[in-house]
Amino acid sequence: MTVRIAKFQIGDIVRHRVYAFRGVIFDVDPEFSNTEEWWQSIPEDLRPRKDQPFYHLLAENDDTSYIAYVSEQNLLRDESGKPVSHPQVGDFFTGREDGRYIIRETYNN
Repeated sequence: MTVRIAKFQIGDIVRHRVYAFRGVIFDVDPEFSNTEEWWQSIPEDLRPRKDQPFYHLLAENDDTSYIAYVSEQNLLRDESGKPVSHPQVGDFFTGREDGRYIIRETYNN
């Protein structure tokens, strides 16, 4: 068994490699942990490998805010320096420091 180290951490601001959205990570799965139906719904040519970290994001695009589940291979560090305006950011994080969000103690496992 290969142990994979997640490239990103809770509080990191990231953007999607293909689609126009960005967000802040609020949870990390060491490998795929969603339904087979969800995975099969992704077009085959874009379907990510399951044997990599997957990230739960408070995500946003120009139109809306939502929760996203994204594979590590499809994320890049967001270098814009802009805060994430998702309405739930304050539920998980106390603020930003050095370009990362600081997790609330109540969510720190």
